[in-house]
Amino acid sequence: MDKYKELLEKAKQASQRAYAPYSKFPVGACILYNDGREFLGCNVENASYGLSLCAERNAMSSAIVEGETSQIEAIAIYSPVQKKCLPCGACRQWICEFA
Repeated sequence: MDKYKELLEKAKQASQRAYAPYSKFPVGACILYNDGREFLGCNVENASYGLSLCAERNAMSSAIVEGETSQIEAIAIYSPVQKKCLPCGACRQWICEFA
């Protein structure tokens, strides 16, 4: 299995932990950094929509708290309710910051 398929499978597993009672749109992400470390995230919603956290930003935050300093090499994003799951604008900005 190629590396991206492995990342996508991990993102799929992470999506199962998502807290998405409002949108019913669970998302998981797996981010691979240049040093080989991987970090998972899932979306965590809030009744105040703007306070929700996307899976990608959750994974990047986990990387930061663990001291990750290398750049992002690849990101896999998975949702069981959409064939292609792309990052939102806020996540794209975070990706630019750390890529």
